[in-house]
Amino acid sequence: MTVSTTNFNLLSFVFADLARHPVRVLLFLAVLISAGAVILSAHHNRQMAIALEKLMQQQDQLDVEWRHLVLEQSSLTEHNRIEALVNKNLDMHRPQPHEEVVVRIK
Repeated sequence: MTVSTTNFNLLSFVFADLARHPVRVLLFLAVLISAGAVILSAHHNRQMAIALEKLMQQQDQLDVEWRHLVLEQSSLTEHNRIEALVNKNLDMHRPQPHEEVVVRIK
């Protein structure tokens, strides 16, 4: 039996095959580029979803703070409270009917 020894240069076979089928090579590269684009867009989408969630939490916190401020404003501007503070701090009072002065414009 004789064993034939042949040396194959793998690199030359690969390049020769690539040269014979350029459309397949371009399609393979297009698939790889498309897969990379899908991965990047999925990553970008996740990052945007995380940012949106953080902004929604911040909006909820600001909404709660705004409600507290509205309650505080309404309690601070109550007529009875203001009248009591004016009587206490400024020693002011409602004028009696005999203290009222009516000004008429002609």
